[in-house]
Amino acid sequence: MTCSSELAPSEVEAALGRLISKGYRFVHPRDTNGDLVTVVGVRMHEAVVDVVRLDAEDDVTATRMPYDEPNILEPKQVLWQRNGDMDRVVDELLELADDQFAEPIAPVRTGKGCWVPNGSGRAKWLQATA
Repeated sequence: MTCSSELAPSEVEAALGRLISKGYRFVHPRDTNGDLVTVVGVRMHEAVVDVVRLDAEDDVTATRMPYDEPNILEPKQVLWQRNGDMDRVVDELLELADDQFAEPIAPVRTGKGCWVPNGSGRAKWLQATA
């Protein structure tokens, strides 16, 4: 992830703080050398998962997908998505209502799971099956 001189660290921290205050959890995928590739925030709620990927302050992607999407980093089904600079994308993501673009699901189904470390500072989302 790169920093631009146009966006002060306090602005980056403020954007990340807003995401954290809304319940986003962050993972930091690394390459085979252990170098940070990106920062990924994930929030699972209702029948959807919101993912925000921060590659740089001017290269942010936010995506809303169904809760049962098998690969949240490369989803096959996208309900909503925005790309662009951090402030605009984070603002638009946080303005979404929790159920906006959500697909109706049976009331007994819930999107549960956890992040499981798989070595070298990496983690993988493991969907709960029971």
